[in-house]
Amino acid sequence: MKNRKLQMSRLILSGLLALIVGIISLWSALGIAEVLRVDPELPRYKAVSGVSGNLSSVGSDTLNNLMTFWAETFNKFYPNVKIQIEGKGSSTAPPALISGTAQLGPMSRPMKGTEIDAFEKKFGYKPTGLRTAVDALAVFVNKDNPIKCLTIAQVDAIFSKSRRYGYKEDIKTWGQLGLTGDWANRPISLFGRNSASGTYGFFKDHALKNGDYKDELKEQPGSASVVQGAAVDRYAMGYSGIGYTTAGVRAVPLAEKEGGTCAEATPANAYSGKYPLSRFLFIYVNRAPGKRLDPLTSEFIRLLLSKEGQEVVIKDGYFPIPNSVAKEELNKAL
Repeated sequence: MKNRKLQMSRLILSGLLALIVGIISLWSALGIAEVLRVDPELPRYKAVSGVSGNLSSVGSDTLNNLMTFWAETFNKFYPNVKIQIEGKGSSTAPPALISGTAQLGPMSRPMKGTEIDAFEKKFGYKPTGLRTAVDALAVFVNKDNPIKCLTIAQVDAIFSKSRRYGYKEDIKTWGQLGLTGDWANRPISLFGRNSASGTYGFFKDHALKNGDYKDELKEQPGSASVVQGAAVDRYAMGYSGIGYTTAGVRAVPLAEKEGGTCAEATPANAYSGKYPLSRFLFIYVNRAPGKRLDPLTSEFIRLLLSKEGQEVVIKDGYFPIPNSVAKEELNKAL
């Protein structure tokens, strides 16, 4: 079932590549440097009257900075609106939507069946999930690390004690990955997220085949601290959304299997599905069937799915959705 879901998500992402021709320009044959532009078909946002009040967002840490940037942009149109943002992990979004303490539930993974069931038990209908951006969930190492590529099976053997992808041995040192000299006998220092995180869950499902994390993994409360760990520790490795990239780290290219093509964590590879850990970033809302969202929430959604909103996605280091996807999400939300 999980493999089927993974295949479906990749099929959806691969369909985006044909839709974004003209949005992305490649600066080098290696595809390392790409200039992103939003889809020119995306509409500009136009302010409306009668929008006021308080807006609350509770959920993903991966989306925390992005939500903050969206809020700042929204406040340029509606300076009197007060927006509160809390980003402690995707698993905090469903309870906040159910209790009514938040109108927006950002999540870096789709809701689990149990979360949807709990919502439906309360309201009698399912929550509405909206695709808002594309992410390449990156495996980060220190900028000085010479590792060139990892397979998903190797990533599994590094982070998980279960090794469900069947790699031949438990990987503990950099020498086991082919590094020599001073690197050879150095243990890999592991950084990751805590269990409240959607990134923790997505990585567990897709990179570890739902296996167990190693006990020595240093769980962090936020993505920024994972990346910081890899930046200050020369021998570290951690995983995080691509939007948290800093000058102190680099994302390791990943291959689906041994002998496969190593794909950089670039927009083109994320859109096409060539990068194995590409994903959508979601915002969930409580929209009753046949009813409109309240004006404040609906205008916030309209903004983030506009030209201005998707320019914010690029600003935060993630990849924008094309107008075709934005239209589908608007139809679901409004």
